[in-house]
Amino acid sequence: MLKRYFSIIPLFTLLFLPMESFAEIYNISSAINKAGRQRMLSQRIVATYSQIGLEIQTKKSRQQLEDAIGLFEQQLNELKSYREAGKIHIQLQRVSMLWGPLKKIAANPVQRSQVEELRMLAEDVLAASHRVVIMLQDESGTKKGQLVNISGRQRMLSQRLANLYTLQSWDFTSSEYSDDYSRAMNEFKGALTELRSSELNTAEINKKLAKAKREFAMFERSSHHKSGEFIPLMVKMSADKLLFIMNDVTHLYEELGG
Repeated sequence: MLKRYFSIIPLFTLLFLPMESFAEIYNISSAINKAGRQRMLSQRIVATYSQIGLEIQTKKSRQQLEDAIGLFEQQLNELKSYREAGKIHIQLQRVSMLWGPLKKIAANPVQRSQVEELRMLAEDVLAASHRVVIMLQDESGTKKGQLVNISGRQRMLSQRLANLYTLQSWDFTSSEYSDDYSRAMNEFKGALTELRSSELNTAEINKKLAKAKREFAMFERSSHHKSGEFIPLMVKMSADKLLFIMNDVTHLYEELGG
C-alpha cells in the first residue's frame, strides 16, 4: 500500500505529511486528522490557484495545486470507506457533491474571472468538511479529539491567510477579504494560546507550539504592509512554514496515548 502511494504522490506532498498519513484510517483520531486536513486543502487550492495567476513560483505553485486536488480526492474516498453508512457518511456525500464544481475550476487553466467563484465554492467545501470534523470529534468524546481538531484547523487558517493575502495582492479589494483576513489572524492567535495551555501537551508538542508561536510572529511582521504594497511570495513561504509545523503538531496530538 505505501509503495503505491509513494508512486503517485509528488515530492512536495511527501514533505508535509507524516508517514502514517499514507496508511488507511485506523482510529477516530486518524479520521479527525484527515477530515481536518480537507479543510486546509480547500483553502490551499484557492491560494495556489491565485499564486499561479500572479505568476508566483508558477511551476511550483501549479504542482502544489495539483497535489492539493489529488490529496483531497484521495482522502475523501478514504473517509467514505471509513464510514460507509450513517450521518457522517451522508455529510461526506454532501462534501462530494460540493467538491465536484470546485475541482472542475481548479483543474482547468487559471483565469482571473474564475477566482471569486472558486473561493465561494471553497468556502462551501470548507464548511461542509468542518461539519464532518465536528461530527467525528463529538463521536470521540475526548479532549484528545478536540485537540486534533483545533490543531488541524490551524493548518487551514495558515492557508486561509495565504489565499486571502494573495487575493488582495491580485487587486481583489472587497472588504470581505480584508475582514476575513483579520478574523483568521485573530483565530489563529487565539487557538495557538489555547493549544499551548493544554495539560495533555508533551514536551515535544510544547516545543513545536513554541516554534509555531515564533513563526506566527514572523508571519505577522512579513504580512504587515503599507496600503497597496504586498509581498505575496514572502507571505506564501511563511504561511507554508506554519502549515508544516501545525501538521506535525496535529499528528503528535493524534498519537497521544496510542
